[in-house]
Amino acid sequence: MNIQIFGKAKSFETKKAERYFKERRIKYQYIDLGKYGISKGELTSVLRSVKLADLIDPKHPDAALLTYLAYDQDKVEKLLDNPTLLQAPIVRNGKQATVGYQPEVWKGWE
Repeated sequence: MNIQIFGKAKSFETKKAERYFKERRIKYQYIDLGKYGISKGELTSVLRSVKLADLIDPKHPDAALLTYLAYDQDKVEKLLDNPTLLQAPIVRNGKQATVGYQPEVWKGWE
């Protein structure tokens, strides 16, 4: 198992996800979206498991602007430019990925 958690420093959901894996002694790599963002390849991999609409943080002030972009590729570019628009946490295990706190899915990964 190769777990990556893409999260935000002040996100309660991110902290819960980290706690879930710590309690089970499952090693993971934490990537701060605000500091490091997400690469195009990683985002493309996540999009194979998760719908684009589910990745957008509805609480972000600029989230409404994404609805005006006609093409998904334009939305992806905007997310890469401003990774704080992404919902956190994004938890990735190889080719599988989830958005938000999803312990019922993660149990199947163990």
